Amino acid sequence: MSIEYSANKTILVAPLNWGLGHATRCIPIIKALQENKYIPIIASDGVALALLRKEFPYIETLELPSYHIEYAKNGKNFKWKLIKNLPKMITAILDEKKMVKSLIKKHGIDGIISDNRLGVFSRKIPSVFMTHQLNVMTGNTTWFTSKCHQHIIKKYSECWVPDTNDTVNLTGDLGHLKTNELNLKYIGPLSRMRQKDTPKVYDLMVILSGPEPQRTYLDEKLQEEVKRFDGKVVFVKGVVEKTQTKEEIGDVTYYNFMNSKQLEQTFNESELVLCRSGYTTVMDLAKLGKKAFFIPTPGQYEQEYLAIKLQDENLVPYATQNDFTIEDLSKVKSFKGFAQFKNNIDWDSLFSIFEDKV
Repeated sequence: MSIEYSANKTILVAPLNWGLGHATRCIPIIKALQENKYIPIIASDGVALALLRKEFPYIETLELPSYHIEYAKNGKNFKWKLIKNLPKMITAILDEKKMVKSLIKKHGIDGIISDNRLGVFSRKIPSVFMTHQLNVMTGNTTWFTSKCHQHIIKKYSECWVPDTNDTVNLTGDLGHLKTNELNLKYIGPLSRMRQKDTPKVYDLMVILSGPEPQRTYLDEKLQEEVKRFDGKVVFVKGVVEKTQTKEEIGDVTYYNFMNSKQLEQTFNESELVLCRSGYTTVMDLAKLGKKAFFIPTPGQYEQEYLAIKLQDENLVPYATQNDFTIEDLSKVKSFKGFAQFKNNIDWDSLFSIFEDKV
């Protein structure tokens, strides 16, 4: 079997707008599509779309319906808040399906890469679903939510999992099934970051992300906590706005957001990273071989699972949002931190799904 490559095929890349993680891990995919002579079109909504528009101002972007994902003020009510918003989410997914159907005709789309957007799918063209959550952690309803998610994934041509299928991996039970009926491809961890040999500028990097109101709650808490930190701090709030702002207060330098190039440089210049335990952040830290401390988003089972797993493996310590104090950072010295992984993705093989097979 040989593959006939057609120049300039158009691929729709659609990340979920849930914090910034889904959008940022699509950045290396979008770049690889361009390098392999494809034409990417980006589709999302909210801050995810805003971030990708800043990263790729020359690429066509489309706005999809919002899933109306909202966090509860109290983390214990996170699941029930999502259930309450489920009718809005289902409506958005149905609207998304109709929109994608018309977009395929209007823009001549030849393939789809959906990062957890459940309505971005077509049976007429190759459609890829990307996720690190084959099992969806929701407490005592995990079995049900996982089966529902796997049922949706099954309709796609392929499912790309940004992790390895080895015994040593980053996702654990999230990205690995005991029995599998899905067309899975483990593509290795995805990161837009590269490790650089740079002088250390900051003793601590604080980087925030995630939907409101929990991002703001942690922002306010950590702004108070870092006042007691002994050393230079860079604090990235994760608020994507039209223009970047910078403010220096004592030994702390605040940014509202950074683009990928700035983030890569700042990560490399920082001794320690304080952040959420979202999976995209985990992949970035592993790519850079960094030491870190995690504060999982309250009530988000996936982040809590990853924080516990990585602490149990003696890689990264964590604390709950309510309990964290800046003195907890002293625990990091007892943990190994991430060993740098090197992941050379075979993009030719991966993108062959979009090509005519003869």
